[in-house]
Amino acid sequence: MGSVRKASAWLGLVDDNDDERYYDDDYSEGTEQPGDAWVTDPRVKVASDVAEEKGRRIGTVTPDSFRDARAIGELFREGVPVIMNLTAMEAGDAKRVVDFAAGLIFGLRGSIDRVSSRVFLLTPADTEIISGEAAAHRTDGFFNQS
Repeated sequence: MGSVRKASAWLGLVDDNDDERYYDDDYSEGTEQPGDAWVTDPRVKVASDVAEEKGRRIGTVTPDSFRDARAIGELFREGVPVIMNLTAMEAGDAKRVVDFAAGLIFGLRGSIDRVSSRVFLLTPADTEIISGEAAAHRTDGFFNQS
């Protein structure tokens, strides 16, 4: 198709029938039967199922108001570490959510860490946080060439 024809087709002045050459003649729409649906192999586990079985889940919650604090509490009660992103909230509501989270971690013996401005990590009592700072300041590692 020439450039003038392409431009005319783009402007809608002529019909663009050039796309028909890309369709397969054997393809017929709507011939799938109900039993032809794609089924996952039962030996394959979905990642979220495996993560839940092994306790390797982290929840992220970005509340809009204090009403959304319940989602934080429910995840944390299940033993899931929660990242609270309070950047979308007004300052007053964000303070209330942080106070709620402080009571939550006190009652369930967890911990709260500030990740960045208005972003916090709530971790249950059985979760260990490994900071990358300790590894960066080690003196017995590979990069210590003194």
